Amino acid sequence: MPFALIIVIGWLYVTVLIAVNESSLVAGIVSFLFYGALPCGLILWFAGRKMRRLRRKHQEMMAERQGDGLSG
Repeated sequence: MPFALIIVIGWLYVTVLIAVNESSLVAGIVSFLFYGALPCGLILWFAGRKMRRLRRKHQEMMAERQGDGLSG
C-alpha cells in the first residue's frame, strides 16, 4: 500500500500542474477530476482490497470466537 500512495501523490502533483495550466477554471477542474481524482481513487480502492478482505476475515473470526465463548 505505501507504494500506491507514492504513485498517487506523484500523479496528483502532475495533474494539479496540468489543471493550473488550463485555459479556464472549468477546464482545470474537469482536468483535475478526470485525470487526477478519479484514477487515483481507483488506484487506492484496488490497492486497499487486500486490507479490506483481511479485516473482514479477522472480524468474522473474532465474532465466531465470541460466539463459541458464550455457548460454552
